[in-house]
Amino acid sequence: MKRIAFSLVLVFILFNLSLAQVVHRIIVDGVINPVATEYITQSIQRAEEAQAQLLVIQLDTPGGLMESMHRIVKAIQSSKVPVAVYVAPPGSRAASAGVFVTYAAHIAAMAPSTNIGSAHPVFGSSPTGGKPDSAMSKTMLEKVTNDAVAKIRSLAKKRGRNADWAEKAIRESANITAEEALKLHVIDYLVPTLNSLLTVIDGKRVELDDGSKVVLRTAHAKVITFKMSWRQRILDTLSNPNIAYILLMLGIYGLLFELYNPGTILPGVVGGISLIIGLYALQTLPVNYAGVLLILFAVILFLLEIKIPSFGLLTIGGVISLVMGSVMLFDSPLPFLRLSWQVITFVVILSVLFFVFVIGMAIKTYRKKPTTGLVGMIGEEGVVFKALNPEGTVKIHGEFWKAVSEVPCKKGQRVKVVEADKETLKLKVVPIENSIPESKKS
Repeated sequence: MKRIAFSLVLVFILFNLSLAQVVHRIIVDGVINPVATEYITQSIQRAEEAQAQLLVIQLDTPGGLMESMHRIVKAIQSSKVPVAVYVAPPGSRAASAGVFVTYAAHIAAMAPSTNIGSAHPVFGSSPTGGKPDSAMSKTMLEKVTNDAVAKIRSLAKKRGRNADWAEKAIRESANITAEEALKLHVIDYLVPTLNSLLTVIDGKRVELDDGSKVVLRTAHAKVITFKMSWRQRILDTLSNPNIAYILLMLGIYGLLFELYNPGTILPGVVGGISLIIGLYALQTLPVNYAGVLLILFAVILFLLEIKIPSFGLLTIGGVISLVMGSVMLFDSPLPFLRLSWQVITFVVILSVLFFVFVIGMAIKTYRKKPTTGLVGMIGEEGVVFKALNPEGTVKIHGEFWKAVSEVPCKKGQRVKVVEADKETLKLKVVPIENSIPESKKS
């Protein structure tokens, strides 16, 4: 009985240990932005709740926002579960903000044919939207660079990695291959697959930032991959500057079209939804509000062109304002956080066509002379049915109307309507010159 009981206890312990041997994996493939920050922090919390052996962040990023990077680093440092950053698959990179995330991880690994580096801080334009003062820009860049160096050296010391190369990556934008990173002790492992990484680190003792130590049991652990939720995938897509810009412009034009043509409904609905989504997307990007103001000013100039004949001067000013505002809209020199010239050109051409033709035609239609009702009779021609001296009857489009004329008109003579009295429903007509009464025609 004792042997049976002992066997059951042993099986129970081994069963629980097998349950505990779970590794969570997430895939960060793109810019480090607020969406990526939310994805990583939520994944760390999930791994803690599940008491996972390890959280693996499979990384491929060109970099991203410094604020988002700092939040991710803080989340990794405060994690109660060991975090490994694995730069993979081959061809991937950990650039700019990705260097900090890699250095913050308890375990850093790379796949062959990957690279890491180019972490120098960069700035966009000044807060006012103009060209930044060179002295101020140099001073601010030096401060931020020194802060970044201190941060990454602290991380390197904590994780036992190469602090000198990390500083070089920031100050000189140094970039190295995975093989070089292993030789320089920038990373801990160079492995071709995730399974090989889990095998290599099995039994490794990891010290967390709170001082506790964890022995990894990952060789036979079950790997569970958690992808971004549908909400996060949508928001990540919307965080693309080009998409956010197009949504913003579509929203503005949709609402303007609805205001000029009340009751069309569809442009207003589409415009409202696009504008709200576009404004949300702008919150995830480094927006320069001077660019936003220039875009709005361009819209105003286009509208004025419709109202005030300026022989195209207002349109030219609107195009210049729209181009400048589009270029300045996102305050970042990083290519993946800037608008492409193809998108700017497309939007500018579409904007000019929209205001010059679409809204212009709508206003022309609005100003067009009425063609129905009593007012629509003005300018119409007809024939005198009962002689006008001064009152009589005229026939216009097969309808008989009471009419009055200051000049006597004979039956059959052609007349033209010049006024319409809404109260008496009488038309004021004048004879058409050189018209001959139908009764005298041969």
